[in-house]
Amino acid sequence: MGAVLAMLLPGLALALWLVLGAGFLLMALDGDARSALLGALAPVAESHGMVLVLWWVLFSAGAGLLARRFYGAHAEAPARLADAARVLAGDPSAPHVPATGPAGLKALAEVVNDLAAQRRTLQDDMARLVAEASRDVAFQRDQLAALMAELEQSVVVLNLEGRILLYNARARTLFRRLFRTAGTAEGVSADPIGLGRSIHTVIDRALMDHARETVERLMGRGEARPSARFVTTTPLGHLVRVLLAPVRAEAGGAVTGFVLLLDDITDEYEARARQDRTLIDLNESARASLAAMQAALDMLDYPDLDASDRERFQAVVRDEVMGLGTRLSLAADASSDMGSRWPLQDMLGADLAAAAARRIAADTGHAVATDQVDADIWLSVDSFALIGALAFLAARVAEAEGGADPAFALRLTPAGGRVHLDLAFADARAATGGGGWQSAPMGGTSQLCVRDVVERHGGELWLERARAGSGACFRFLLPAASEGHAEAAAPAESRPAYFDFDLFAASAGSHASDDRLLSDLAYTVFDTETTGLDPAGGDEILQIGATRIVNGRILASECFDQLVDPGRSIPEAGIAVHGIRPEMVRGKPRIGEVLPAFHAFAAETVLVGHNVAFDMRFLTLKEETSGVAFDQPVLDTLLLAGLAHPGEESHSMEAIAGRLGVTVSGRHTALGDALVTADIFLKLLPLLRARGIRTLGEARAAAATSYYAKLKY
Repeated sequence: MGAVLAMLLPGLALALWLVLGAGFLLMALDGDARSALLGALAPVAESHGMVLVLWWVLFSAGAGLLARRFYGAHAEAPARLADAARVLAGDPSAPHVPATGPAGLKALAEVVNDLAAQRRTLQDDMARLVAEASRDVAFQRDQLAALMAELEQSVVVLNLEGRILLYNARARTLFRRLFRTAGTAEGVSADPIGLGRSIHTVIDRALMDHARETVERLMGRGEARPSARFVTTTPLGHLVRVLLAPVRAEAGGAVTGFVLLLDDITDEYEARARQDRTLIDLNESARASLAAMQAALDMLDYPDLDASDRERFQAVVRDEVMGLGTRLSLAADASSDMGSRWPLQDMLGADLAAAAARRIAADTGHAVATDQVDADIWLSVDSFALIGALAFLAARVAEAEGGADPAFALRLTPAGGRVHLDLAFADARAATGGGGWQSAPMGGTSQLCVRDVVERHGGELWLERARAGSGACFRFLLPAASEGHAEAAAPAESRPAYFDFDLFAASAGSHASDDRLLSDLAYTVFDTETTGLDPAGGDEILQIGATRIVNGRILASECFDQLVDPGRSIPEAGIAVHGIRPEMVRGKPRIGEVLPAFHAFAAETVLVGHNVAFDMRFLTLKEETSGVAFDQPVLDTLLLAGLAHPGEESHSMEAIAGRLGVTVSGRHTALGDALVTADIFLKLLPLLRARGIRTLGEARAAAATSYYAKLKY
């Protein structure tokens, strides 16, 4: 607008000058002279007036071009320099200020770039000094994260408001498996937990409050290690045991948060219930058997009982004894199904065999073959004790061989619902050397014998000789790992754990969201890909991608990325843009199943998008279908960029990213655009702060005045 006015101003000024000059001249003449002058000029104006107009137009055009160049050099160039300097002031790694315009501005741009380079150097030096000073703290933090990642239990740490500030990979796996968001379909990518999110979205607030009250009561009594336990059910019907313990900055100090330890006890509960039912049945049947035997024994006490009746009552006693013994055996089998009380660990059989082979080779000096180990078998074992038992038996065999090579081999094969682990060797006679191989102490610091190790696993062990008479093996019958061990194992991303210790100090407070600083809020940055640009005309969402910003950091590990079956055709023109073809969305969940999961992902955060009014229109139109409404605050980077850079003509995502030094990747994929938008949003925050826009309410009010905010979809 300013440039247009600058171009029109010279022509308008000349026309006004001529009109005013002519008016003053006519006012200075008397009536006769004025009439004579007008009469003389009228024929000239009639015949040659267009020449004067053309001359004025040419002058106006030339002067307008000069004015446009002057305006660009002395008005627009300083404004662009100021915008670029603000970006550079907020982020020294941003692109250099362009050295354009008059010589003075070029020199000023070079000075700004030099100052930015010096600041960048100072910041690098400061960062290096801070890194050196905090090395010990960082080391302890990494140790804690690594420890959390390797724990066998699912661990979640909360602040006082119940917001998650740390969790390990096992907790993430457990929540994914057991706490799927209600109303969502199988296969919808949604993590029930995340940094900064409330634990009350997955665990009932009343249960948590009761547990906290219990802990506070125990602390009031002076308990050294106060904790509370409770069991909760999940939407999928699982039982989860939760232990809640307080986190204190120092012994006896104020509570700063809580630790949750979680276990899935569904299988354990069902197994114990079966065992209880078995014992109840056994008790009832035993009472009946004992009553029958007592009656039979009473009859046998009669001295005048004939032989046939005596035989019949003796048979009753024998049958009841045999029946009772059978039922006791069944009850023992049912109890054994509960497994050993000793803590066992799921382990890949190939890893166990490799470790055992190394130990045997080190103890006996003889190599061990492991080529007959099934690579897909998982065991539930006490690996340390079991490897010790294998090494002990191998040493006994090697000693009996008298120095000859026993040709050791480890074999691992499935055996129904269990696993056979064989320690094979060449000479069967070596197996009998010395005797007592099951009950002899294995030595070292442990007083265990081989039989103890077998009982610890609830298994069996025997010596099996080859049918040909050459060779033998010690065969262990061991428990196989339960199904789902691969899921329970820590995934590749388990180190580090997901944590943000700064959230200990975070507090929602009692203020409304509009009064809160932009830097204190949690955000869900999202984008959609659609079949077209007309949400009211039948176009549908094809993909939703989102990431979260907590404590000023993008949580790249906590993303939402879901393809959606639109239930209609996808125009070829759109495929050329987003690359989503019909076969890619065939069989995917419908939008009514996806939006509840996305709603849970974005709960208690501010929504952020680029030209987000377009995306929000699609979400609004699906409120009735999905049963969820996105009523949280919304910010638009398109509008915010206009506030931060009012002198710029383009506010497209690529243009904003170029000005802020943000790398654009994955363009026109929902998650890719969301990640770029999140990076842009973080770069805009210091620029908005420099313009006095600090709170959510100020940002929304300022954005509402933008031209783009008035567009409707």
